[in-house]
Amino acid sequence: MQKESKHLFFEKKKQKTFESLSRTYRPAYAMVQKFFGSFFQKRTFLLVACTTIAAAPARPGVDSPTLAALGPYAVGVATLELIQPNQIDIGKGKPERTDRHLPMRVWYPAHAGGTPIIYHSALPGPDEKPVPFTIPGIAVADAPPAPGHFPLVILAHGYNNTPEVLAWLGENLASKGYVVAAPAFHDPPAFGGQRIMQSVARRPLDLAFVAAEVRRRAAAGEKPFAQADTDRIALVGYSMGGYGVVTAAGAPLSPALATPTGGVLAPYVAGAPKAATLKIDNVKAVVAMSPFSLLGTSSVWAPGGLAAIHAPTFFMVGSQDHLVGYTPGVRTLFETEKNAPRYLLVFREAGHNIALSPAPPAMQEKLWDEDWFEDPVWRKSRLNAIEAHFITAFLDRYVKGDASKASYIDGLIPNSDDGTWPNQPIADYATASPGPPAATLWKGFQQAHAAGMTLEFKPPGS
Repeated sequence: MQKESKHLFFEKKKQKTFESLSRTYRPAYAMVQKFFGSFFQKRTFLLVACTTIAAAPARPGVDSPTLAALGPYAVGVATLELIQPNQIDIGKGKPERTDRHLPMRVWYPAHAGGTPIIYHSALPGPDEKPVPFTIPGIAVADAPPAPGHFPLVILAHGYNNTPEVLAWLGENLASKGYVVAAPAFHDPPAFGGQRIMQSVARRPLDLAFVAAEVRRRAAAGEKPFAQADTDRIALVGYSMGGYGVVTAAGAPLSPALATPTGGVLAPYVAGAPKAATLKIDNVKAVVAMSPFSLLGTSSVWAPGGLAAIHAPTFFMVGSQDHLVGYTPGVRTLFETEKNAPRYLLVFREAGHNIALSPAPPAMQEKLWDEDWFEDPVWRKSRLNAIEAHFITAFLDRYVKGDASKASYIDGLIPNSDDGTWPNQPIADYATASPGPPAATLWKGFQQAHAAGMTLEFKPPGS
């Protein structure tokens, strides 16, 4: 009898605990209840739900710097397609005219409620066949938008990537009050050779088209862009997308690109009649992560072209990036963009793959697949958290005009390893550094968790 009483007591306690927790996940809980009735299945669902939510890459870990944390908004995601008619396509070897289809993910501030999305995507394997995978998100498809008018971020993925592999950043920024538009550029599946020139040709044209179309739809009050403030635009790009956003910020293209792009870029290179149409208006800030900039040893931009950019720019790169280059390469861009305030964050010993989310399970079975996502030295979730921290500080500072965020990126000691916090109480082990004057440890980072990086700044004219 006593044994039975104890059993009933603990069963009732488990039941009450489950019912309390399940209110947090009521929509998904109700769906499962429709099909499954047993207590065992209830407990299994709760475990899976909690695991999935914790695994969403947009949700940073406990060791993340302060500004990596999600913002005050829930996140919605819309999926749509833009069509640009009668475009030149050189992806099949010879130029031909076709309508260009650009699927797009749009993340935006939303009202809470609903079931988080699971993203489905694929990246090419070594045989060029797509390898499918899924990534858990925090956004809810077509969630009701939160009231307000929010700056627009155009997010450009890398060569052969997809918007879904940057969903971690799109969702993170949307939670902080940005509308994030991420087109899928449909790069040719092959690597190297002539087919990469299709991407070189299309990135700037696609970004200019996307900006114009989003601006048109926002002015007309069309969802999901009715919330977007197109007078405040940020451009964020990785790898080939980094090349695209630097061009869209105003860097004129090298005339040498006219011929290898099958004539597609001929009207748009420096000095050509349509060169100015590639620049997107109202750009307040640019983030270029491992940006592509060299064809062989030649720059994709005209000599001195980076000097045409005036928007504040934040470059990020691994010191061992042998794909786009460190120096010459991304450091060269930082040095020569002389008319803009600019930052250079270097992850020492990191390679090229610094921007994608952590590798999904389906992409961990072969080294080729995993190397799309992971860095050989740095833990990816750590890279993403640091990137989210600095991108948030930078965009809030220069796009939203939030001067309080300047202390997270300005006046920091260049080498993160040299930072100290002499009087930090041991009980405050997990507390983030307040920055100068109390500490030279980078503001927002926990003790011993700002290591292996350098952050440099150059003002305009330097």
